[in-house]
Amino acid sequence: MTYIQLSYGDLVLPALLVVMDGVLSLVLRLKLERQLAIATVRMVLQLVLVGYVLTFLFATVSPLWTALAASIMVLFASREIVARQKRRLPGIWSYGLGAGCTLLAAGTVTMFALLTELRPDPWYHPRYALPLLGMILGNTMTGISLGLDVLTNSLVRERAAIEACLALGGTRHQALLPVIRDALRSGFMPIMNSMAAIGLVSLPGMMTGQILAGVEPVDAVKYQLLIMFLIAGGTGLGTLAAVLGGAHLLTDHRHRLRLDRISR
Repeated sequence: MTYIQLSYGDLVLPALLVVMDGVLSLVLRLKLERQLAIATVRMVLQLVLVGYVLTFLFATVSPLWTALAASIMVLFASREIVARQKRRLPGIWSYGLGAGCTLLAAGTVTMFALLTELRPDPWYHPRYALPLLGMILGNTMTGISLGLDVLTNSLVRERAAIEACLALGGTRHQALLPVIRDALRSGFMPIMNSMAAIGLVSLPGMMTGQILAGVEPVDAVKYQLLIMFLIAGGTGLGTLAAVLGGAHLLTDHRHRLRLDRISR
């Protein structure tokens, strides 16, 4: 297998497309040029840094270094989950719920794939474990953040109806069930849309990368199917755990709605 190797100089011309976006922002007075510039610089620095870090990890093949890198990825994912919330849970639960559910879902699914499907030697080899975890983690993070955001906003919006149900003798599970269903639908929707459009509307990044690297298209499809199945499982598990956990935290054992626990 061969691939076309790129130098950093080869990236200058494509980078002008980002400059074009900045020019459009200036001309149309969108005031996005600063954010675009910051995002571009961050992207370049982060990807270059990741490239060198992965080179080191691939050379060492240490379970401790692999676990440390995975933990850092989970912590950054939990931070992004919190940043995307309009209304946040108080204290440690603001980070703890997102981090715990992300680790549970993405970690479980990644371990499942490494031990049953890919079976690298050793099983924790960072060349397989970290890219796999990253793909699952990114999509799980999106599902959890959407689910929690819809949950908290809906509880505030539907407060009167929920408290009326509780006053009539309903349990907290019965009162919150419609809101929980809406939150779960929102969390599941991105991966469902991706699964429905993949192959017809778009070719996913992993499959495209493998084809460009010389892998046979049929083999690339098999890997992409594996990844999509894993992402769907991780997103479903993580979103379910986060939404149910959030609903539990925002009620109490006396079946009362506790919106005072939401940070405004």
